[in-house]
Amino acid sequence: MRRAKVTLKDIARETGFTINTVSRALKNKEGVAEDTRRLIHETARRMGYITNSIAGALRSGETKTIAVIIGDISNPHFSIMVKELENAAKRFHYSLFVINTDEDDEMEYQAIYNALSKKVDGIIICPTQKDDSSIELMRKNGIPFVLLGRRFDTHETDYVIWDDLNGGFLATKHLIETGRRRILYLNGPSYISSSRERLMGYQKALREAGLPYIDELVHEIPVTSGECHKVISELVRDGLDFDAVFAFSDIIAFETIWALNECGIRVPEDVAVVGFDNIQSRLFLPVPLTTVSAPKSRVARRAMGILLRKMRNKDDDSFYHEIIDTHLVVRGTT
Repeated sequence: MRRAKVTLKDIARETGFTINTVSRALKNKEGVAEDTRRLIHETARRMGYITNSIAGALRSGETKTIAVIIGDISNPHFSIMVKELENAAKRFHYSLFVINTDEDDEMEYQAIYNALSKKVDGIIICPTQKDDSSIELMRKNGIPFVLLGRRFDTHETDYVIWDDLNGGFLATKHLIETGRRRILYLNGPSYISSSRERLMGYQKALREAGLPYIDELVHEIPVTSGECHKVISELVRDGLDFDAVFAFSDIIAFETIWALNECGIRVPEDVAVVGFDNIQSRLFLPVPLTTVSAPKSRVARRAMGILLRKMRNKDDDSFYHEIIDTHLVVRGTT
Protein backbone atom coordinates (compact mmCIF):
# COMPACT_ATOMS: atom_id res chain seq x y z
CA MET A 1 0.00 0.00 0.00
CA ARG A 2 1.09 3.54 -0.72
CA ARG A 3 1.98 5.38 2.49
CA ALA A 4 1.59 9.08 3.17
CA LYS A 5 4.73 11.18 3.15
CA VAL A 6 6.39 11.86 6.48
CA THR A 7 5.83 15.44 7.64
CA LEU A 8 7.43 17.74 10.18
CA LYS A 9 4.34 17.18 12.33
CA ASP A 10 5.03 13.43 12.33
CA ILE A 11 8.62 13.97 13.47
CA ALA A 12 7.47 16.43 16.14
CA ARG A 13 4.97 13.89 17.45
CA GLU A 14 7.64 11.16 17.48
CA THR A 15 10.32 13.24 19.25
CA GLY A 16 8.14 15.37 21.52
CA PHE A 17 9.53 18.66 20.20
CA THR A 18 7.59 21.46 18.53
CA ILE A 19 7.27 21.66 14.76
CA ASN A 20 9.32 24.88 14.82
CA THR A 21 12.17 23.16 16.70
CA VAL A 22 12.11 20.22 14.30
CA SER A 23 12.21 22.57 11.31
CA ARG A 24 15.12 24.59 12.71
CA ALA A 25 17.06 21.43 13.59
CA LEU A 26 16.65 19.91 10.14
CA LYS A 27 17.86 23.19 8.57
CA ASN A 28 20.85 23.21 10.98
CA LYS A 29 19.93 26.65 12.24
CA GLU A 30 21.33 28.16 15.42
CA GLY A 31 19.48 27.99 18.73
CA VAL A 32 18.98 24.21 18.79
CA ALA A 33 20.98 22.12 21.27
CA GLU A 34 23.35 19.64 19.63
CA ASP A 35 21.75 16.62 21.34
CA THR A 36 18.33 17.78 20.19
CA ARG A 37 19.55 18.37 16.67
CA ARG A 38 21.13 14.91 16.52
CA LEU A 39 17.98 13.19 17.82
CA ILE A 40 15.75 14.99 15.32
CA HIS A 41 18.06 14.17 12.39
CA GLU A 42 18.23 10.51 13.42
CA THR A 43 14.47 10.31 13.80
CA ALA A 44 13.84 12.00 10.45
CA ARG A 45 16.20 9.57 8.74
CA ARG A 46 14.63 6.54 10.43
CA MET A 47 11.16 7.68 9.43
CA GLY A 48 12.22 8.39 5.82
CA TYR A 49 11.58 12.13 5.89
CA ILE A 50 12.41 14.02 2.65
CA THR A 51 12.81 17.79 2.68
CA ASN A 52 10.49 19.63 0.29
CA SER A 53 13.20 21.46 -1.63
CA ILE A 54 10.71 22.96 -4.08
CA ALA A 55 8.84 24.70 -1.29
CA GLY A 56 12.13 25.89 0.15
CA ALA A 57 13.21 27.19 -3.23
CA LEU A 58 9.97 29.13 -3.63
CA ARG A 59 10.59 30.83 -0.30
CA SER A 60 14.32 31.53 -0.75
CA GLY A 61 14.58 31.92 -4.51
CA GLU A 62 17.36 29.31 -4.52
CA THR A 63 17.27 25.63 -5.48
CA LYS A 64 20.80 24.91 -4.18
CA THR A 65 21.53 23.14 -7.47
CA ILE A 66 24.16 23.80 -10.14
CA ALA A 67 24.04 22.40 -13.67
CA VAL A 68 27.30 20.96 -15.03
CA ILE A 69 27.10 20.57 -18.81
CA ILE A 70 29.91 18.56 -20.42
CA GLY A 71 30.75 17.12 -23.82
CA ASP A 72 31.42 13.42 -23.23
CA ILE A 73 30.75 11.73 -19.90
CA SER A 74 32.34 8.51 -21.22
CA ASN A 75 35.69 10.33 -21.29
CA PRO A 76 37.30 9.78 -17.85
CA HIS A 77 38.67 13.31 -17.95
CA PHE A 78 35.15 14.72 -17.71
CA SER A 79 34.11 12.14 -15.12
CA ILE A 80 37.04 13.14 -12.93
CA MET A 81 36.21 16.82 -13.34
CA VAL A 82 32.57 16.20 -12.37
CA LYS A 83 33.69 14.43 -9.20
CA GLU A 84 36.01 17.32 -8.30
CA LEU A 85 33.25 19.84 -8.98
CA GLU A 86 30.89 17.82 -6.80
CA ASN A 87 33.42 17.82 -3.97
CA ALA A 88 33.78 21.60 -4.29
CA ALA A 89 29.98 22.10 -4.40
CA LYS A 90 29.33 19.96 -1.32
CA ARG A 91 31.37 22.34 0.82
CA PHE A 92 28.71 24.98 0.15
CA HIS A 93 25.73 22.58 0.34
CA TYR A 94 25.00 22.57 -3.39
CA SER A 95 24.01 19.56 -5.49
CA LEU A 96 25.04 19.03 -9.11
CA PHE A 97 22.77 18.37 -12.05
CA VAL A 98 24.99 16.77 -14.75
CA ILE A 99 24.04 16.80 -18.44
CA ASN A 100 26.01 15.22 -21.31
CA THR A 101 25.93 16.85 -24.79
CA ASP A 102 28.02 14.45 -26.90
CA GLU A 103 29.68 17.62 -28.23
CA ASP A 104 26.47 18.37 -30.14
CA ASP A 105 25.40 22.02 -30.27
CA GLU A 106 21.66 21.25 -30.44
CA MET A 107 21.92 18.93 -27.43
CA GLU A 108 23.88 21.62 -25.63
CA TYR A 109 21.18 24.23 -26.27
CA GLN A 110 18.53 21.82 -25.00
CA ALA A 111 20.67 21.00 -21.96
CA ILE A 112 20.84 24.69 -21.03
CA TYR A 113 17.10 25.06 -21.66
CA ASN A 114 16.38 22.11 -19.34
CA ALA A 115 18.72 23.46 -16.68
CA LEU A 116 17.04 26.86 -16.80
CA SER A 117 13.58 25.28 -16.63
CA LYS A 118 14.62 23.46 -13.45
CA LYS A 119 15.66 26.82 -11.95
CA VAL A 120 19.27 25.90 -11.23
CA ASP A 121 21.21 28.64 -9.47
CA GLY A 122 24.16 28.55 -11.88
CA ILE A 123 25.83 26.67 -14.72
CA ILE A 124 29.35 25.35 -15.30
CA ILE A 125 29.75 24.37 -18.94
CA CYS A 126 32.40 23.01 -21.29
CA PRO A 127 30.90 24.50 -24.47
CA THR A 128 30.83 22.79 -27.87
CA GLN A 129 31.78 26.16 -29.46
CA LYS A 130 30.14 25.40 -32.81
CA ASP A 131 28.25 28.68 -32.39
CA ASP A 132 27.39 31.16 -29.66
CA SER A 133 23.67 30.46 -29.31
CA SER A 134 24.14 28.73 -25.95
CA ILE A 135 26.06 31.69 -24.56
CA GLU A 136 23.31 34.03 -25.70
CA LEU A 137 20.61 31.83 -24.13
CA MET A 138 22.35 31.92 -20.73
CA ARG A 139 22.93 35.67 -20.95
CA LYS A 140 19.34 36.47 -21.94
CA ASN A 141 18.10 34.54 -18.92
CA GLY A 142 20.55 36.18 -16.52
CA ILE A 143 21.92 32.89 -15.19
CA PRO A 144 25.44 33.03 -13.70
CA PHE A 145 27.75 30.70 -15.66
CA VAL A 146 31.41 29.78 -15.95
CA LEU A 147 33.11 28.18 -18.95
CA LEU A 148 35.31 25.20 -18.14
CA GLY A 149 38.26 24.20 -20.33
CA ARG A 150 37.34 26.43 -23.28
CA ARG A 151 36.85 30.13 -23.97
CA PHE A 152 35.41 32.37 -26.67
CA ASP A 153 37.46 35.03 -28.43
CA THR A 154 34.28 36.83 -29.48
CA HIS A 155 32.51 36.91 -26.09
CA GLU A 156 33.63 38.22 -22.72
CA THR A 157 32.81 35.51 -20.18
CA ASP A 158 34.06 34.01 -16.95
CA TYR A 159 36.24 30.97 -17.59
CA VAL A 160 38.73 28.56 -16.07
CA ILE A 161 41.00 26.89 -18.62
CA TRP A 162 44.28 25.03 -18.85
CA ASP A 163 47.35 26.69 -20.35
CA ASP A 164 46.78 24.81 -23.59
CA LEU A 165 49.44 26.60 -25.60
CA ASN A 166 52.10 25.68 -23.07
CA GLY A 167 50.75 22.14 -22.87
CA GLY A 168 51.01 21.68 -26.62
CA PHE A 169 54.51 23.12 -26.55
CA LEU A 170 55.69 20.85 -23.72
CA ALA A 171 54.29 17.70 -25.35
CA THR A 172 55.89 18.42 -28.74
CA LYS A 173 59.18 19.61 -27.26
CA HIS A 174 59.46 16.39 -25.26
CA LEU A 175 58.91 14.25 -28.34
CA ILE A 176 61.55 16.23 -30.24
CA GLU A 177 64.01 15.81 -27.36
CA THR A 178 63.51 12.04 -27.52
CA GLY A 179 64.68 12.11 -31.15
CA ARG A 180 61.32 12.20 -32.93
CA ARG A 181 61.10 14.38 -36.03
CA ARG A 182 57.81 13.55 -37.79
CA ILE A 183 55.22 14.15 -35.10
CA LEU A 184 51.63 13.42 -36.01
CA TYR A 185 49.24 15.73 -34.17
CA LEU A 186 45.71 14.37 -33.73
CA ASN A 187 43.88 17.57 -32.85
CA GLY A 188 40.30 18.42 -32.03
CA PRO A 189 38.16 20.56 -34.37
CA SER A 190 39.54 24.06 -34.95
CA TYR A 191 36.38 25.77 -33.64
CA ILE A 192 37.38 24.57 -30.15
CA SER A 193 39.64 27.10 -28.43
CA SER A 194 41.83 24.49 -26.73
CA SER A 195 42.43 22.81 -30.11
CA ARG A 196 43.68 26.04 -31.62
CA GLU A 197 45.90 26.85 -28.66
CA ARG A 198 47.44 23.36 -28.43
CA LEU A 199 48.18 23.57 -32.15
CA MET A 200 49.95 26.88 -31.53
CA GLY A 201 52.08 25.15 -28.89
CA TYR A 202 52.87 22.33 -31.32
CA GLN A 203 53.94 24.86 -33.97
CA LYS A 204 56.04 26.83 -31.48
CA ALA A 205 58.01 23.73 -30.45
CA LEU A 206 58.69 22.86 -34.10
CA ARG A 207 59.91 26.39 -34.82
CA GLU A 208 62.23 26.45 -31.83
CA ALA A 209 63.71 23.11 -32.92
CA GLY A 210 64.15 24.29 -36.50
CA LEU A 211 61.70 21.69 -37.81
CA PRO A 212 59.18 22.41 -40.58
CA TYR A 213 55.44 22.44 -40.02
CA ILE A 214 53.99 19.76 -42.30
CA ASP A 215 50.28 19.95 -43.08
CA GLU A 216 49.88 16.22 -43.65
CA LEU A 217 51.01 15.56 -40.06
CA VAL A 218 48.11 17.51 -38.51
CA HIS A 219 44.66 15.93 -38.54
CA GLU A 220 41.44 17.13 -36.92
CA ILE A 221 39.25 14.40 -35.46
CA PRO A 222 36.12 14.40 -33.27
CA VAL A 223 36.95 14.70 -29.57
CA THR A 224 34.33 12.20 -28.40
CA SER A 225 35.61 8.74 -27.53
CA GLY A 226 35.63 5.98 -30.14
CA GLU A 227 36.49 8.16 -33.13
CA CYS A 228 40.27 7.66 -33.43
CA HIS A 229 40.74 4.04 -34.49
CA LYS A 230 39.57 4.51 -38.08
CA VAL A 231 41.76 7.59 -38.58
CA ILE A 232 44.95 5.87 -37.41
CA SER A 233 44.22 2.73 -39.42
CA GLU A 234 43.71 4.79 -42.59
CA LEU A 235 46.87 6.84 -42.06
CA VAL A 236 48.94 3.70 -41.57
CA ARG A 237 47.33 2.04 -44.59
CA ASP A 238 48.04 5.14 -46.71
CA GLY A 239 51.71 4.97 -45.75
CA LEU A 240 52.00 8.23 -43.80
CA ASP A 241 55.48 8.43 -42.29
CA PHE A 242 55.43 9.43 -38.59
CA ASP A 243 57.50 8.44 -35.57
CA ALA A 244 55.43 10.07 -32.82
CA VAL A 245 51.85 11.06 -32.01
CA PHE A 246 50.70 13.99 -29.92
CA ALA A 247 47.01 13.44 -29.12
CA PHE A 248 44.48 16.12 -28.17
CA SER A 249 43.37 14.04 -25.17
CA ASP A 250 44.36 10.96 -23.21
CA ILE A 251 41.33 9.07 -24.49
CA ILE A 252 42.47 9.73 -28.08
CA ALA A 253 46.02 8.73 -27.10
CA PHE A 254 44.86 5.39 -25.66
CA GLU A 255 42.77 4.69 -28.75
CA THR A 256 45.82 5.56 -30.88
CA ILE A 257 47.97 3.06 -29.00
CA TRP A 258 45.35 0.37 -29.49
CA ALA A 259 45.10 1.11 -33.22
CA LEU A 260 48.90 1.16 -33.62
CA ASN A 261 49.23 -2.19 -31.84
CA GLU A 262 46.57 -3.60 -34.12
CA CYS A 263 48.67 -2.46 -37.10
CA GLY A 264 51.79 -4.13 -35.66
CA ILE A 265 53.42 -0.83 -34.65
CA ARG A 266 55.11 -0.85 -31.25
CA VAL A 267 54.84 1.94 -28.68
CA PRO A 268 57.24 3.55 -27.88
CA GLU A 269 59.84 1.59 -29.90
CA ASP A 270 58.38 2.52 -33.31
CA VAL A 271 56.10 5.41 -32.42
CA ALA A 272 56.07 7.49 -29.24
CA VAL A 273 52.72 8.78 -27.92
CA VAL A 274 51.82 11.74 -25.69
CA GLY A 275 48.30 12.55 -24.48
CA PHE A 276 46.67 15.46 -22.68
CA ASP A 277 44.60 15.44 -19.42
CA ASN A 278 46.51 12.98 -17.17
CA ILE A 279 43.50 10.82 -16.37
CA GLN A 280 45.97 8.40 -14.77
CA SER A 281 46.28 10.82 -11.88
CA ARG A 282 43.04 9.13 -10.74
CA LEU A 283 42.91 5.85 -12.68
CA PHE A 284 45.33 2.93 -12.69
CA LEU A 285 45.57 1.73 -16.28
CA PRO A 286 47.89 -0.91 -17.77
CA VAL A 287 49.54 1.48 -20.25
CA PRO A 288 51.58 4.21 -18.48
CA LEU A 289 50.89 7.17 -20.76
CA THR A 290 53.10 10.25 -21.05
CA THR A 291 50.73 13.20 -20.87
CA VAL A 292 50.17 16.88 -20.14
CA SER A 293 48.58 17.57 -16.76
CA ALA A 294 47.00 20.33 -14.68
CA PRO A 295 45.71 20.11 -11.08
CA LYS A 296 42.07 19.05 -11.47
CA SER A 297 41.03 19.87 -7.91
CA ARG A 298 42.36 23.41 -8.32
CA VAL A 299 40.50 23.81 -11.62
CA ALA A 300 37.26 22.66 -9.97
CA ARG A 301 37.69 24.88 -6.92
CA ARG A 302 38.36 27.96 -9.03
CA ALA A 303 35.40 27.32 -11.35
CA MET A 304 33.08 26.74 -8.39
CA GLY A 305 34.48 29.74 -6.52
CA ILE A 306 33.86 32.09 -9.44
CA LEU A 307 30.34 30.74 -9.97
CA LEU A 308 29.42 31.10 -6.29
CA ARG A 309 30.72 34.66 -6.30
CA LYS A 310 28.52 35.49 -9.30
CA MET A 311 25.48 33.73 -7.82
CA ARG A 312 25.79 35.62 -4.57
CA ASN A 313 26.37 38.99 -6.22
CA LYS A 314 24.21 39.29 -9.32
CA ASP A 315 25.43 42.87 -9.79
CA ASP A 316 29.06 41.81 -10.18
CA ASP A 317 29.78 42.79 -13.79
CA SER A 318 33.51 41.97 -13.69
CA PHE A 319 34.90 38.93 -15.54
CA TYR A 320 37.20 36.34 -14.04
CA HIS A 321 39.77 34.62 -16.25
CA GLU A 322 41.80 31.76 -14.78
CA ILE A 323 44.53 30.02 -16.79
CA ILE A 324 45.85 27.02 -14.87
CA ASP A 325 49.50 26.01 -15.39
CA THR A 326 50.19 22.80 -17.28
CA HIS A 327 53.16 20.46 -16.91
CA LEU A 328 54.43 17.26 -18.51
CA VAL A 329 54.17 13.87 -16.83
CA VAL A 330 56.63 11.43 -18.44
CA ARG A 331 55.71 7.75 -18.37
CA GLY A 332 56.31 4.72 -20.56
CA THR A 333 54.95 5.71 -23.99
CA THR A 334 57.85 8.01 -24.95
